[in-house]
Amino acid sequence: MSPILSGMLQLLALVVALGLAYRPLGDYMARVYSSDKHLHVEKWLYKAIGADPDTEMRWPAYLRGVLVFSAVSVLFLYLLQRVQGHLPGSLGFSSISPDQAFNTAASFVTNTNWQSYSGEQAMGHVLQTGGLAVQNFLSAAVGIAVAVALVRGFARSRTGELGNFWADLVRGTVRILIPISVIMAIVLVACGAIQNFAGIHEIGQLTGGTQQVNGGAVASQEAIKELGTNGGAYFNANSAHPFENPTPFSNLLEIFLLLVIPFSLTRTFGRMVGSVKQGYAILGAMALIWLGFTALMMWTEFHHGGPAFHAAGGAMEGKETRFGIGSSAIFAVSTTLTSTGSVNAFLDSFTGFGGGIAILGMQLGEIAPGGVGSGLYGMLVMAVIAVFIAGLMVGRTPEYLGKKIGTREIKLAACYILITPALVLAFTGVAIAMPSTMTSMANSGAHGFSEVLYAYSSGANNNGSAFAGLNANTPWFNTTIGLVMLLGRFLPMVFVLALAGSLAEQKPVPETAGTLRTEKPLFASLLVSAIIVITGLTYFPALALGPLAEGLTS
Repeated sequence: MSPILSGMLQLLALVVALGLAYRPLGDYMARVYSSDKHLHVEKWLYKAIGADPDTEMRWPAYLRGVLVFSAVSVLFLYLLQRVQGHLPGSLGFSSISPDQAFNTAASFVTNTNWQSYSGEQAMGHVLQTGGLAVQNFLSAAVGIAVAVALVRGFARSRTGELGNFWADLVRGTVRILIPISVIMAIVLVACGAIQNFAGIHEIGQLTGGTQQVNGGAVASQEAIKELGTNGGAYFNANSAHPFENPTPFSNLLEIFLLLVIPFSLTRTFGRMVGSVKQGYAILGAMALIWLGFTALMMWTEFHHGGPAFHAAGGAMEGKETRFGIGSSAIFAVSTTLTSTGSVNAFLDSFTGFGGGIAILGMQLGEIAPGGVGSGLYGMLVMAVIAVFIAGLMVGRTPEYLGKKIGTREIKLAACYILITPALVLAFTGVAIAMPSTMTSMANSGAHGFSEVLYAYSSGANNNGSAFAGLNANTPWFNTTIGLVMLLGRFLPMVFVLALAGSLAEQKPVPETAGTLRTEKPLFASLLVSAIIVITGLTYFPALALGPLAEGLTS
């Protein structure tokens, strides 16, 4: 079977699997966040944290819950890293340095999972399992909670109440993330992923000599890292490591996991606003971008020029032979169009255009389908922008889901889409101007610029993947990327929750003959166009200096 045909069949199998899971999972999540009943274990958790799950919150209170919980999480994870050398199960590893501990704490709490360290060479069992894996669950649950709060803003009228953050956080963790992760961890173990608390031991190599390998609770962390669109790896090689991703089947399963909740949340959105067709419109926009980017990535990686590339069937450098180009291309697009950051190939070795596709996927805002929760609320903000543009074109007051998009709403949406590019471009410009940055870059010229641009795009968009050609384990990069991750995660949430509160306070606007039908393919096309144009205008100059320049000259 040709590599191209194999890649196409894998893509088809993935689409079928996502289609089968879409309706039941989306409906289940809608029931979870609409129920007024609490499980016994949830009641114990509410009592332990002193929260009343039945108290409705307006957007400032909801935001305070998000920020306070996240701040405590950052502090806890930072301290856990600083005392690692004194913890049991540390495998002899010392405590993490202050700048790297800050970077890692910010990374995992913001659902970014950017790693400037080699996991198997720096962190023991307690820190990996009790610190990082726990944050994989909690950061994903926070993202879903914020998305659900925005959906309630569209669904409710004449009230500023958006639900209860603590109830949404607990339900997302207990009823959605944990059950699915347990099942998927068992499947990964059956595929060959390891799950133990073994110490460090030496193994022989095929070429002679030995190397040190440590065990760990890898399968359980792998399941939630993909399901929660986290991406943090137990081993430095991430999902290219056979202990994390043993077979082509496990590889396809991991791609499925990182896509299934973001895509299915559009069904949840449709159910909660009372129109599944609205969910289909958002799904259509997400799917169109994802499939388009996948096709472009496969084309550029399969058909790169040169005799070596043709002899190998494409650009095989930096890709796992177990997976091949097709599967690596699908994985790369899926991980950069979500806020996952997990990789099964060396992105620094992708072609110039292939690297540019990965960078642009993050710079779109990771909304196709995006991160768990963050993809949905990012796409809904873009829908507000698209409705506003359509209103300007026909001279009509823009409306979306029965809510008027006025001055306040469009200002909040504009702030949302501007904050991330501002962080990426400003910090990239400053870093490139610093002489010390040159020593961290594995390459000079356009490719070196792409490495730095990718790093800050990954941090600000809470993705976490890396070109891997950049040595980011320096005080400068650890500190600045940590700040970018925090600002890129929580400033947009401020605007999203303020927008949700503003929408919830409105009274519904009756539909008329002139109302824009936002459940139709025409609106989905307008939404995709607005996303591409806005992102292209924002990032095109920077992309022209890096991946586009490299691709045109290679």
